[in-house]
Amino acid sequence: MATIISLSNPFIKQARALRQKKNRLETGLFLVEGIHHVGEAVEAGWDIQSVFYAPDLLTSSFARDLLSRLSVAPQSVSIPVMESLADKENPQGILAVVRQRKTSLAEMKPFARAAALVSPQDPGNVGTTLRALDAVGADALFLLDGGVELYHPTVIRASMGTIFWKPIIQSSFDDFLAWSREGNYQLIGTSAKADMDYRACVPQPPWVLLLGNEQKGLTREQSAACDVTVSLPMRGRASSLNLAVAAGVLLYQFYK
Repeated sequence: MATIISLSNPFIKQARALRQKKNRLETGLFLVEGIHHVGEAVEAGWDIQSVFYAPDLLTSSFARDLLSRLSVAPQSVSIPVMESLADKENPQGILAVVRQRKTSLAEMKPFARAAALVSPQDPGNVGTTLRALDAVGADALFLLDGGVELYHPTVIRASMGTIFWKPIIQSSFDDFLAWSREGNYQLIGTSAKADMDYRACVPQPPWVLLLGNEQKGLTREQSAACDVTVSLPMRGRASSLNLAVAAGVLLYQFYK
């Protein structure tokens, strides 16, 4: 296939449109940018719709091997076209259009350990929490009551490819609560007002670590629904930790 050099090429325009949330929601597609991230999507068996690459940028042997393993024919593009598709400056030279996945509560198989975020607002926090969850070997992430769009480009980047390997379930808090009760999952809530220091908590698998959003944390009703709530000591002037940092500390503490 000839190299695409026109920014107004219809395939390029369709791919570029996926930088907008509205188009990602309507099509069920999203963009994956960079050698590592595209490689993880391919390795994990996601549905790759198309791949664009800039030969002058994509020069490593790993990248060339990746192109040879694709189930779709990659389309070469000029550097200006790749730059128009990329979400960040100095793109690595490869970008894939990938089909989204949706996992429901009913589809979830029993697991031992997971985390849940209620209405997270920062896509970087969602991706970083996924990365921490994967690092400790936990099993799944729940996103409750909306918040960040799961396939936001920053979520993909911050997850460092772990988004392609862990089940992520989007649900309302009430549906999640009913499901977790039916499965006898211990809910470990987080609250600055909790009486129990996180180091004193001994989780009983299967459990889910539940964290509220960046601004408000868990509501009183959500905290009351937990089997136990824990706090992290704050000895400096800051009143709270970043959401993803707190998730990482607690996941490492509880995963024993």
